[in-house]
Amino acid sequence: AILTAHDLQGTGTADMLHALDSRLAGVSLNAPAGNPYQPTIVMNGFQASPLQGTSQGVAVYLDGVRFNQAFGDTVNWDLIPDLAIERVAVEGPNPVFGLNALGGALNVRMKNAFNTAAGGEADLSGGSFGRIVAQGDYAARRGDWGFYVAGREVHEEGWRDLQSTDIQSLYADLGWKGQATDVHGSLDLANSVLNGPGTAPVELLRADPRAQFTAPNQMANRFIQFALNGRHGFTDTLSVQGQVHYDYFQQRVINGNAPNDAPCDDGSGLMCTGHGDPSTTRGGATIPDFLNGGPYSELDLQTTNTNGYGVSVQQTETHSVFGLRNHEVAGVSFDGAQTMFTGSALLGGLTPVTRDYYGPGYVIDEPGATVPVRVRVHDAYVGVFATDTIDLTQRLSLTGSMRYNFAQINLADQNGGDLSGRHAYSAINPGGGLRYRLTKWTTLYGGYSETNRAPTPAELSCAGPENACSLANFFVGDPELKQVRAHTFEAGLRGGFAIGAAGRLSYDVGLFRTDADNDIVFINSKTLNRAFFANIGATRRQGGKVHLAWQADGWSAWLNYTHTDATYRSGFVEDAGSNPAGDDDGDITVRRGNRLPGIPLDKLTGGVDVRVTPIWTVGGDFLLQGGQYLFGDEANLTPRLPGFFVLNLHSSVQVTRSLQLFGSIANVTDRHYYTFGTFSPTSSVYLVQAPGASNPRSYSPAAPIGGFGGVRVTF
Repeated sequence: AILTAHDLQGTGTADMLHALDSRLAGVSLNAPAGNPYQPTIVMNGFQASPLQGTSQGVAVYLDGVRFNQAFGDTVNWDLIPDLAIERVAVEGPNPVFGLNALGGALNVRMKNAFNTAAGGEADLSGGSFGRIVAQGDYAARRGDWGFYVAGREVHEEGWRDLQSTDIQSLYADLGWKGQATDVHGSLDLANSVLNGPGTAPVELLRADPRAQFTAPNQMANRFIQFALNGRHGFTDTLSVQGQVHYDYFQQRVINGNAPNDAPCDDGSGLMCTGHGDPSTTRGGATIPDFLNGGPYSELDLQTTNTNGYGVSVQQTETHSVFGLRNHEVAGVSFDGAQTMFTGSALLGGLTPVTRDYYGPGYVIDEPGATVPVRVRVHDAYVGVFATDTIDLTQRLSLTGSMRYNFAQINLADQNGGDLSGRHAYSAINPGGGLRYRLTKWTTLYGGYSETNRAPTPAELSCAGPENACSLANFFVGDPELKQVRAHTFEAGLRGGFAIGAAGRLSYDVGLFRTDADNDIVFINSKTLNRAFFANIGATRRQGGKVHLAWQADGWSAWLNYTHTDATYRSGFVEDAGSNPAGDDDGDITVRRGNRLPGIPLDKLTGGVDVRVTPIWTVGGDFLLQGGQYLFGDEANLTPRLPGFFVLNLHSSVQVTRSLQLFGSIANVTDRHYYTFGTFSPTSSVYLVQAPGASNPRSYSPAAPIGGFGGVRVTF
């Protein structure tokens, strides 16, 4: 499936995330951080998220450069300038796309002066929640040279307390295109500060829908990437493509949490850990009960600095084999990175109304619990790949593919602790498929593929019950994890046909099943707000997808249905955490057949755009999504997160050839709904707005009704 720049701009300003969610089958979004620019994308039951603690399973590429960050395979959507996207191709789980393509890959191609119209565009828009967006781009060609540049500034105050967004980004491409050769150098700069209030207990949201549970919750990103890529055609059928890149990524996370430490109950006047031992700070000094009973709060801090680099080369050739048309691609890639990670935690006070951390506090330094961390990570990833498609007949095509992946991950503890370790993983992943044209309007397709992902440095450093960490990433050990291997079968029908002279209907109906061995999940530990990564055995994602699209003169429409049955195929036991359904030992038992949390079983989306007059267009889209189990309820012991229906409308008026007015209304019916749910330690934090609250269910509320409008000038 492919989304064009026009699809991304359907609601006014370019928005890749909304287009993926509304226009494609097999894709859904949830928002655990509570910020609209920090969602988790779920593709075929696998996730791509900016948040550590998420089991990543989707590979993302920008112009052939891997965009998953080296430290945790996370994907920071706020760093991608949507206006500069030429198209997004949603690929299936093909081994050619390398590590992490368990659920598929997003292959993003950026604009340049040779694939977009010459000239420029400037947009200014805004509306509800204090949103202001200013962006523009410009493309020019002179002879064999071309230049493209795009920039944007985003500010949004949000619809909840302490929720805000500030993003600045600049993307530029300088290219040269000759008769047989083209070369491009691109620069991507981005800076963002995202405040997301996260989930809040349901009783607190009932009393105050804007409230957050604990604060602050901030993620600040800085990103620089330079890439040089080129292509040379030796003949009309043989060409070589290559790229080299360097990037720098800095992330700072500030996360306010309920404390693990509390006043000791022995009258000592000290603070104690959850295990009853005296809390300690630097040098092993004990921490006094400095607030005389509290309330207390914990502030988790982390910084990640990554220098990444890589190179890839591939050759593409189309030729005849025994008189049959044959298309082959073969290549090699290398990606490396050096990361310095630091983490620490402070014990301080808690403001009574907003539940915000305040200091000065004590640095927590407790051996075996939360320890200040400073670790250097070196990782290297090598891939050798090939794919070949041969047309056996005019109707039947056969494809075979293979990729060898090698990963080397080395950790060095800079504080002299036990974090240091060396890990190596390798895998050979085959794939094959066929395509048969049944009629001029129907094509049958099917295939099998194997993919893998190596444990990330983040997971390797937080991989045992005694080495638990928080979602803010604190690592205190380095045990081994096994790599995840996935096996996917898929089959379906796709095609299209004209209906009279009015328009054309295209369709894609498919079935899929992916079995993953040694899947890695984030498991609750006995320590409050702490968890660890572990291999839990087998999981399965299976289901079906239907995509229908109608294109006619003056209007278009689409409809998508997705059924995703995601289940555990192996059982395991984990601490119940704040889940009230735990047994007498405080555990929950996950059994074979229990559904994975956070993945809706059913989802239906659709939309329509109508050109009412030559200058006026109106349209809308809807989302109907079923419920999902809460994170922390892997055993499916409590009710699901409620399903929801959302309707959005948009319109534009082309006042002149160069002036357009556009507007949209999101969540027209002002539906109160939630895309993510988990459990919070409600009893550990006093809620002024909801005294006596005891329900630990905690939701991330979506935006209420909002109106937006803007103006676009082209030249």
